[in-house]
Amino acid sequence: MAYYDFQNIYTLEQWHKKQAWITRFLDKNQPDIIGFQEVFSSESLQSLLEKAGYPYYAVIDSPTVIDDFICRSPVVAIASKFPITEISTVTADQQAAALLGLADFHFSRKPLRATIDIPHAGLTDCYVTHFKSKRSLFDDPLPDVIVPSNTALSRFAGQRLGSWGSAMLRGTEANLLLLAILKQRESSTYPMLLMGDFNDEISSSCLEQLIAGNVFGMSDGDIERLIGYYRLYDSWTLFTQNTEQTTLPRPPTHYFGAKSSVLDYILLSQEFNAQYRGSLFEVSHYHTEDKHLVNSSFDEDGYSTDHAIPCVTLSLRS
Repeated sequence: MAYYDFQNIYTLEQWHKKQAWITRFLDKNQPDIIGFQEVFSSESLQSLLEKAGYPYYAVIDSPTVIDDFICRSPVVAIASKFPITEISTVTADQQAAALLGLADFHFSRKPLRATIDIPHAGLTDCYVTHFKSKRSLFDDPLPDVIVPSNTALSRFAGQRLGSWGSAMLRGTEANLLLLAILKQRESSTYPMLLMGDFNDEISSSCLEQLIAGNVFGMSDGDIERLIGYYRLYDSWTLFTQNTEQTTLPRPPTHYFGAKSSVLDYILLSQEFNAQYRGSLFEVSHYHTEDKHLVNSSFDEDGYSTDHAIPCVTLSLRS
């Protein structure tokens, strides 16, 4: 199987090393629920997960096959040790998109919702997403009607517009996904969990609305009473608050040259927020699996992933 282009074809040995790395990660961390991005070979992944103790698996899309074994447009998936009772593709509300001036809007990668029957929490709506990357929205040069093509100006202006186009798409995806999550929350009343590669810092203008809790003109008391039910909370923040380590530096999940950033997140509803008096769970531990990035062994980690993996432990409150 190859991903994106002919240069990325795995040999059988490389493929086995990729599978072995995933298996070692699962054995070491033992997640009960795990989300995947960049899935090209869903059947192979499902088979690996079944052998590793994950009888429940969901995927709602398939990658685009360019040639017999070259794929593009990878998809997201989720695996669980607990029963998945419902699977759904999250779609954009077209009326809301129209209010934003967008017609016939679609996510660049379809988000997935799996309703999972988690012990003590009950049915929980779990979402996996992979927002648009920071890569330019278009690679083609700007047409002559905008600026003269094949010039330094064309390249410079094209990259500025392309980067902004990606940011707009990423922000639109985040906010229309949030709208779908809120509507599902109102309908199902289930706890919520959102995880994935957000391709940006959550504090960015594109993504900050995902964890925003302010409502203009509403008092703090009313916000806590009426809005907290719908909010999503960053699991890292919940962990550092719960363990009184608010100054603890957050481990990056991605490195590009000398720059590091947090691009991968797990967001939770108030049922997992220890500061909410009615919560059943608390975030008791937060771990970023990054050995393959910061202290790697090529023999073990050469075919792993270019992202660190956030892992959250949720414990029943005593």
